[in-house]
Amino acid sequence: MKITLKDGSVKEYAESKSVYEIALDISEGLARAACCAKIDGETVDLRTVADHDCELAICTASDPEGLAALRHTTSHVLAEAVKNLFPDAKLAIGPSIDTGFYYDFDHAPFSREDLDALEAEMKKIIKKGAKLEKFTLPRDEAVKLMEERKEPYKVELIRDLPEDAEISFYSQGEFVDLCAGPHLMSTKNIKAFKLTSSSMAYWRGDSKKARLQRIYGTAYPKKEELAEHLERMEDAKRRDHNKLGREMELFTTVDVIGQGLPLFTPKGTKMLMKLQRWIEDLEDKEWGYVRTKTPLMAKSDLYKMSGHWDHYKEGMFVLGDEEKDKEVYALRPMTCPFQYYVYKNTQKSYRDLPYRMSETSTLFRAEDSGEMHGLTRVRQFTITEGHLVVRPDQMVEEFKGCIALAKHCLTTLGVEEDVTYHLSKWDPDNREKYIGEPQVWNETEQHIREILTELEIPFVEDVGEAAFYGPKVDINAKNVYGKEDTMITIQWDALLAEQFDMYFVDQNGDKVRPYIIHRTSMGCYERTLAWLIEKYAGKFPTWLCPEQVRVLPISEKYEAYGEKVLKELKARDIDATADNRSEKIGFKIREARLAKIPYMLIVGQQEEEEGLVAVRSRFAGDEGQKNLGEFIEQILEEIRTKEIRRECEENRENQ
Repeated sequence: MKITLKDGSVKEYAESKSVYEIALDISEGLARAACCAKIDGETVDLRTVADHDCELAICTASDPEGLAALRHTTSHVLAEAVKNLFPDAKLAIGPSIDTGFYYDFDHAPFSREDLDALEAEMKKIIKKGAKLEKFTLPRDEAVKLMEERKEPYKVELIRDLPEDAEISFYSQGEFVDLCAGPHLMSTKNIKAFKLTSSSMAYWRGDSKKARLQRIYGTAYPKKEELAEHLERMEDAKRRDHNKLGREMELFTTVDVIGQGLPLFTPKGTKMLMKLQRWIEDLEDKEWGYVRTKTPLMAKSDLYKMSGHWDHYKEGMFVLGDEEKDKEVYALRPMTCPFQYYVYKNTQKSYRDLPYRMSETSTLFRAEDSGEMHGLTRVRQFTITEGHLVVRPDQMVEEFKGCIALAKHCLTTLGVEEDVTYHLSKWDPDNREKYIGEPQVWNETEQHIREILTELEIPFVEDVGEAAFYGPKVDINAKNVYGKEDTMITIQWDALLAEQFDMYFVDQNGDKVRPYIIHRTSMGCYERTLAWLIEKYAGKFPTWLCPEQVRVLPISEKYEAYGEKVLKELKARDIDATADNRSEKIGFKIREARLAKIPYMLIVGQQEEEEGLVAVRSRFAGDEGQKNLGEFIEQILEEIRTKEIRRECEENRENQ
């Protein structure tokens, strides 16, 4: 038997060996560090037996697969600790995730004191160094074992497994858990971990099922790496838009109004207005769009035509009862069928295409209460929605144009390096979720694949993430906690024009079905604002700031000159205020820094006499005295170009 290692060397054995035995044969140090392995590209447990010629890569905690195995094992130690301290708790699931691991329990909420006690118990378990042993059972015996241990969630999981599934368990001393692995060989190999938080979670993510308590944690191979991670988490908490956005008075929520329905304050509204004006001017003046305005609701008939009633009804707010009411309406979860009728309002010829429609669209989606979070997951939101009706021969170039527009928006906002591209495909094993024939899906997916390849955009392919009518490009970004959200979507639609009897007249006078591109340019305003709050920690580029300049008179004697400066700033459409409080100038400067104002203009006797302003900025600290007209021209150019000025290290430390 020949085992080809990842460095290209080959090991030969006369008989089968486990991965751990092979690692031990290579070196004792590798065996101690090993967490799992990959055989012919498939991640496997260290206990897996290699019995044929294969390629073997042994994974340590420096590999993503090895780190995941370390964290998964730590989640089992957490589960054992919970059972030790809270014997009545019921086990649900406990996977590794990008930032660590979690485990769900049927139990009362856990306090920080509970988490501290659990950490102490976990350290005791780790110190014992129990070996993790894997074993399998037939279905009936597996169910019986979990029933005897009074673990109803595990019983449900076993019964839902395919008939031919291998039902495996891992034990560590007296503790046993249903699990497919992989795991470390022993608990003593866990060197550094931390329980970070707890929250409510629904069993299997279904709000109609049991409310569980989820404990989050993380683990690393070294204490130094854990300390670095915890510092990153503290920074994430400081940047969390749900916290920082409220502290900066950009938005709030009120229980009596409803979850997922944020209220934007004047500051937050100002930022949204700036984004909206930018996008609308960009699309209309530079990218050839026409603007529409369509209703926020429609009769169910419209959604039945589009297919949303069959495929998306549970995610809609329905007004009325089909069994009782003559007409049933629903708040719109999308704008596409409305804009189709704008297109159909007049007959179009091939010369009229592409016909690019855009709308600042307020939409409504009935998200589960457990999914709500700040501005990233809400029930009412506004997007930069557009639909391009194109001839089939224009489809590829127009699709490229939509990607170019999206990239331009990302670059302007300074977030282009923070995104990943995804080709979201249909799932041929879930046909009822989609309309159209397999050939159409395969062809359209291939077109998008070729476009992304030609544009040299790295991407991954996600099965089952397509819209019900076509594949799409999703441009995703992670929040400060590592959760990924879709920011921009560009969808290829070769099907819905048929359902709405859309056509154009070609050169021969024949009626031809167009193709449709569904797209956003910047995406959802609420989610984008959340992204920017976290990206810039509230220190936005000057053009986006709700308050760009604050005028600071050093005493009451110079308030009149301060007001004159303020008036000139406002006359040039610069968002400025004046701080005329009877406070010392040092206090006013600190307050402006805390408010993350880009520029402070300090005015006193010399400034008044010579028509100057003393400029302090977030970017360079003390910029010295400048003529007011000179400062105004400089900031206007910064706003016009949407420049993203970076703070110098010295100024960051001072603030």
